[in-house]
Amino acid sequence: MSHTYYQLPHGRIANIEGDCAFPPLSAALAEPNGLLAIGGDLSVARLLSAYQQGIFPWFSEGEPVMWWSPNPRMVLFPNELKISNSLKKTLKNSSFEIRFNSAFHQVISACRHTARAGQPGTWITSDIIEAYCSLHQAGYAISMESWLNNQLVGGCYGIKIGRMFYGESMFHHVTDASKVALVHLVKYLQSQGVGLIDCQMKTPLLASFGGREIPRDKLMQQLLKLIEF
Repeated sequence: MSHTYYQLPHGRIANIEGDCAFPPLSAALAEPNGLLAIGGDLSVARLLSAYQQGIFPWFSEGEPVMWWSPNPRMVLFPNELKISNSLKKTLKNSSFEIRFNSAFHQVISACRHTARAGQPGTWITSDIIEAYCSLHQAGYAISMESWLNNQLVGGCYGIKIGRMFYGESMFHHVTDASKVALVHLVKYLQSQGVGLIDCQMKTPLLASFGGREIPRDKLMQQLLKLIEF
């Protein structure tokens, strides 16, 4: 099936319908940062196809599905994880109980509903929650959680395909709860042989953990090797 196209201020963008494949990454617009296609669904098959090609969905409630592949790309190599001295103290002395994959729906819902400074809304729509819970049931989406007094107070989630991980979002209701969960997640991924974490967009928090930007073609060279089972 061939693509139809939308004309946008910075260029034309592919409309994907049904089984229509994604266009090549070279078609992604530089502005906005890496928009590649619009449309399609959020089925498990479509999402897995996207992630295996370095593409992810990102859109707001009421908008059509939009697919992105920014260049450059923020990544974290697990063996480059940096832990601040203050966080090391928290890890050593905290009362958090760390659980893995025990409350995926609660984690993604909390990521949606937790207010964030400077962010008036969220891209985690009800459709995203339903789709990623399906990915979780299929064994691809995972969560790491911080619990305190048997209450979920922080966590993070993402997608694991082979030895590649795609970080999605994190939240905290108690100071450092999400950071502690992230450190435990990275250590878990190391134990599973994961060689690269795709962080998608650059943020000061990810940079503080050792994340850095690399060209998209370098990401894809690594990704294609790591997604093989």
